[in-house]
Amino acid sequence: MSRDRSWTQSFFTGIWTLLNFFRNLVFNIVFLGIVGFIVYALMSGEEQISVPKNSALVMNLYGDVVIQKQTVDPFDEFMREAFDQREENPEVLLRDVLWTIENAKQDNRIKAMVLDLHGLGNAGMDKLKQIAMAIEDFKQADKPVYAIGDFYSQGQYYLASHADHLYLNPMGFMFLDGFGRYQAYFKSALEKLKAKTHVFRVGTFKSAVEPVLRDDMSEEAKQANEAWLNSLWSQYKQDIAQARGFTVENFDEQINDFMLKFENAGGDFAQYALQNNWVDALKTREEVRLELVELVGKDSSKKGFSNIDFEKYLQVVKPLPLLKNDTDKVGIVVAKGTILNGNQKAGTIGGDSTARLLRQARLDDNIKAVVLQVDSPGGSAFASEIIRQEVKLLQEAGKPVVASMSSMAASGGYWISANADEIWAAPSTITGSIGIFGMFLTYEDTLGWLGIHTDGVGTTEFSGAFSPARTLNPAIGNIFQRSIEHGYEQFIELVSTARDMPVERVDEIAQGRVWIGETAKSLGLVDNLGYLNDAVQSAANLASMERYDIQYVERPLSASEQFWKEFFGGASALVGKAITVDSDHRLMNMVQQLVSDYDKLGSLNDPRGMYALCFMCEY
Repeated sequence: MSRDRSWTQSFFTGIWTLLNFFRNLVFNIVFLGIVGFIVYALMSGEEQISVPKNSALVMNLYGDVVIQKQTVDPFDEFMREAFDQREENPEVLLRDVLWTIENAKQDNRIKAMVLDLHGLGNAGMDKLKQIAMAIEDFKQADKPVYAIGDFYSQGQYYLASHADHLYLNPMGFMFLDGFGRYQAYFKSALEKLKAKTHVFRVGTFKSAVEPVLRDDMSEEAKQANEAWLNSLWSQYKQDIAQARGFTVENFDEQINDFMLKFENAGGDFAQYALQNNWVDALKTREEVRLELVELVGKDSSKKGFSNIDFEKYLQVVKPLPLLKNDTDKVGIVVAKGTILNGNQKAGTIGGDSTARLLRQARLDDNIKAVVLQVDSPGGSAFASEIIRQEVKLLQEAGKPVVASMSSMAASGGYWISANADEIWAAPSTITGSIGIFGMFLTYEDTLGWLGIHTDGVGTTEFSGAFSPARTLNPAIGNIFQRSIEHGYEQFIELVSTARDMPVERVDEIAQGRVWIGETAKSLGLVDNLGYLNDAVQSAANLASMERYDIQYVERPLSASEQFWKEFFGGASALVGKAITVDSDHRLMNMVQQLVSDYDKLGSLNDPRGMYALCFMCEY
């Protein structure tokens, strides 16, 4: 019996050793193949990119337009490109787009611009407006702009409307449905799960926690949201009407009005667009290609006409990183994303990491002024305060700070901006939302339904009081509520001091209410309407600088990070990119949005559970 057991044990040990050998062999072969591919790519020599004479710059923007990209691991990016995988959430830097168009205007090799926007994702109105202004400036060089497309989304059409020649495929589609803000509400779902929601808030209009308290939007939230959405829609209509040379009455906001014109077009969206002057002509892809060939000449590329696309042209004209010199500088610190506590990667605001960038600017003798570029719905109140304290330290060091608000600078985004020497906002910026809330769930009834109960003893009345498995003591709830009220008082007092406004006046326009940039200026929440360049110039003026460079203040990479970035970056440059934006799969998108809306609450990490956050500021 002992001999049989020993033989059986040896047999299975041998089988496992053999399987383990083959597993390691396969892994090593794959690993060596990847290394070989990288070495081959690096040794092959990088393809020289050149700008053809008499060519068109094709602005084929893929992804969301942002002021700061999310951090991506260089190896992951290389592997995705090497195996022709779609980028999950592609992003395009706004400053890259503006720089490219500005250079193309001066470049004698570039004879025209082609807006191929089918891959363009989300972009706030402020970003679209800046790109549109750059397109209009490009046209001043007597270079035509063509917009070509099979379909146009609302944001894509905003840019396309600024083209000299706006074409739509005869089988194409475009539809302008306005701006709206709809979200999922979880009250009934949480009740079915027997989860108890404990919410503490201040602000009549602080609607961030409504999704867990209600099954619909409150009247106060509807009132506030309608106000800024209508203002935003008005800006959109006026800009397009001016670009296209018609009146805002051309926008069909009522179904009956649209249906009458749609019937006259025979139920054809393309004909409807043509008859109502949304587009200049309906042209097939081949007709567009032949027209561009006549303009800039033929070549052997897939497009068939002499061209260079956005990413390749950017590689040619993008400025090299600024070498360290003694020139006075305006430092730009980007604060983009939700505000979370601690250290966060680029694309999200960290209380510690963003404060460290401001401190880095403070300790750099060459940086004489700082622009805090904010694109955030807010988040952790504690992290917001840590960042605001660093803004104050910059000012105490004699360096003026100017806040430049992008698409959003609401709630915590306003908190970190409030003390700036000047606040610049775009007319379309969503800001304000001065209010505080706290929230957590307990699951004692859920666990009880499953037959799980919690009991025990503690040395104080607070022991175990914060367990999600126990009923919240109402007295503990009162403590939380008082803490939230104090947070709100702190918020409106700091705004009162920073903006030189009576506390009563701040409270009147606060209450968690969202305001659009042009209204925020009239209320005194911002000083000027404009964009990043305006804020940079203002910061330079405040620091009495006539000549200066601009420097983005970023976390310096370690030696190993820099090596791997250059190593994989050099290899991936030869691989090429295959990025597509798939806007279909609507049910899946809806489910993902549902999960995302709820998951945002779970990602918050304020140590006191206190948040200055505007969920409704995204549209």
